[in-house]
Amino acid sequence: MVVEEENRSMEEGLLQHQNDRDDRRITACVILSTFVAVCSAFSYGCAAGYTSGAETAIMKELDLSMAQFSAFGSFLNVGGAVGALFSGQLAVILGRRRTLWACDFFCVFGWLSIAFAKNVFWLDLGRISLGIGVGLISYVVPVYIAEITPKHVRGAFTASNQLLQNSGVSLIYFFGTVINWRVMAVIGAIPCILQTIGIFFIPESPRWLAKIRLSKEVESSLHRLRGKDTDVSGEAAEIQVMTKMLEEDSKSSFSDMFQKKYRRTLVVGIGLMLIQQLSGASGITYYSNAIFRKAGFSERLGSMIFGVFVIPKALVGLILVDRWGRRPLLLASAVGMSIGSLLIGVSFTLQQMNVLPELIPIFVFVNILVYFGCFAFGIGGLPWVIMSEIFPINIKVSAGTIVALTSWTSGWFVSYAFNFMFEWSAQGLYFLYYFFINLDKTIYQKKLRVIFIKIHKSNIKLFKNRVRILTFVSNSFRCAKCAVGKYLLDSRFLQILLAFVFLFRLDD
Repeated sequence: MVVEEENRSMEEGLLQHQNDRDDRRITACVILSTFVAVCSAFSYGCAAGYTSGAETAIMKELDLSMAQFSAFGSFLNVGGAVGALFSGQLAVILGRRRTLWACDFFCVFGWLSIAFAKNVFWLDLGRISLGIGVGLISYVVPVYIAEITPKHVRGAFTASNQLLQNSGVSLIYFFGTVINWRVMAVIGAIPCILQTIGIFFIPESPRWLAKIRLSKEVESSLHRLRGKDTDVSGEAAEIQVMTKMLEEDSKSSFSDMFQKKYRRTLVVGIGLMLIQQLSGASGITYYSNAIFRKAGFSERLGSMIFGVFVIPKALVGLILVDRWGRRPLLLASAVGMSIGSLLIGVSFTLQQMNVLPELIPIFVFVNILVYFGCFAFGIGGLPWVIMSEIFPINIKVSAGTIVALTSWTSGWFVSYAFNFMFEWSAQGLYFLYYFFINLDKTIYQKKLRVIFIKIHKSNIKLFKNRVRILTFVSNSFRCAKCAVGKYLLDSRFLQILLAFVFLFRLDD
């Protein structure tokens, strides 16, 4: 009996060890499924960078005003808000694969509508449709990848979504000033067409199948993902148990997230999204060529360098996030963006004063790289990661929807207003971005304020003959200590805004 029990325990240990080994297998099906899913993420990146390279050609060929083109660029955020609003429900009702097909339909229609547009109506309709597809993509792609990949590579495979987005942006920046804008729109549609075909060859998410109580289909999907000879019974049982537990824990009404115990978490989530968008990064992404043109830097050279820079800066965040942690990386990102915004504002001020005219274009370009690079490894992506971690399961869907809507709607405001404000006062706009980044007292600590004060004092020496800039920057430092809530309507805050309105005009 003892021998039999020992043999049985040895067999169970060997089987368990074999199952652990099987769970860690990365099959061709997992790689293919991930590749098919991130095709639409590549199209998302193309959509984000499209307006930068196409601005001059579209405005000239279709005779658009600045207001019309700004509306065209911002409609991606309008459509994104609509897509984000319904993305969670569609992914539950239709499943992950069918939702990906819906993404492809909206994206392909949007790209082709832009490519063959003869007037502003079809141009805007295509941009809105593209935005709806992008809003769906931003939810369903990372969810699908996370649900099909083995645990030990889940983070890396999910990060490929962000990498492909940046690859799409890189492609548009690199070739956007060389290839016709209609051809670029057709190129943007190709990944979604490939995805439409590829979806026929990939399995449905086993977690969604478990959610709709299809036990046999769960095992069938896992066999395709883990290998035909793999014992998936343990993983299938675990998925079904976890799915049932999550359903029981997540039963709540929409009003539950406004309870007092969730208020601080909700404020943090919304605040991070506001800081992310009000920092002005979408303005650089959508209209970088306009900034290069204003600074006197070559649009083609700037776009190509920017395109090469986009991919490695995305990898920095992936490397640092687990080593530094969420909050330190977010803090470092905010510090870099704040310095970049301040120096861009200083550069345009020097340009207006006609100081160092030969160096200003290079100075502006370098500081844009600093600003955008710091945005990418921190504030650009971490708010979404933090949002997924801080909300309890019972309010995660409702709170996630509110936070996503906050991001898209505030992004619309920034992307629509950017061109008007930039043409009116380039330096004032970036001083304002600098001011907004410094508003969140939960991000900045005393030591970092000391660093900024030192930087501020060194900049004051350069502007003794510009008392108005000294006043604006010094007041912004004092106002940076105020939280958005308690001191938002303080008279000093209003004085800062009035200073921005009256002191940084192009015609003075």
